[in-house]
Amino acid sequence: MKALAASRRHRFAPVILMALALLFTGAIYAALAPNAAQADTASATDIAEGERLFITNCSTCHGMSAQGTADGPALIGVGAAAVHFQVVTGRMPMAANAPQAEAKPPQLTGEQAQQIAAYIASLGAGPSIPSDQQVDPTLGDAANGMQVFRTNCAMCHNAVGAGGALSEGKYAPALDGATATVIYEAMLTGPQSMPVFNDATLTPDEKRDVIAYLMEQRQPNPGGLDLGSFGSVSEGIWVFVVGIGLLIGAAVWIGARSS
Repeated sequence: MKALAASRRHRFAPVILMALALLFTGAIYAALAPNAAQADTASATDIAEGERLFITNCSTCHGMSAQGTADGPALIGVGAAAVHFQVVTGRMPMAANAPQAEAKPPQLTGEQAQQIAAYIASLGAGPSIPSDQQVDPTLGDAANGMQVFRTNCAMCHNAVGAGGALSEGKYAPALDGATATVIYEAMLTGPQSMPVFNDATLTPDEKRDVIAYLMEQRQPNPGGLDLGSFGSVSEGIWVFVVGIGLLIGAAVWIGARSS
């Protein structure tokens, strides 16, 4: 007993106990924490084909091993979702240097985009391509999605996702033609001027709610003419120019008839 008590009072005892506690905590975290790339289940053939496609189409700017160059950033650790977003929207390969990469018809097929994404994911863990369930708008709450979108996204994309201008020649694109997967990936990875809304900022359910809200905006407008959905400014101009203009015209006509 005296020996045990003496060992507890040893000057290195707190250090040893702290090291054991850290090792124990690390082991539990490694066992229970989700793997960011575990959804990217790709075969060795897909990864090899993705590497070939990457070298052919992307290495000029991003380097032969995706290490980055003066003309393009490194892609190691960006994850499959970021690559898939850029390729399927046609933003990459980029046509020319510009304030931002514009969406255009994709140069690669959906399968090829998946293969390049799998290759980049194999270089380092990062956000995965979302599953069909994660982006299914029928499982989302459009009302909550409206609140989330208007709090976090409307200042750039407009209240209904119609897009808008930013500084230095950049712009927030309209979202009426984007697929549910592309919208989710954009929130998850924050392309170009867009901030990253990771799962700590917006939960997966909130991202799906945003998708549900945006999909509802594609339904026919119950009020008729939507004036481009640009908000109160365009509607106010329409009322002022057309509405008040008609009233002034009617007043002039009545005055001319009475005289």
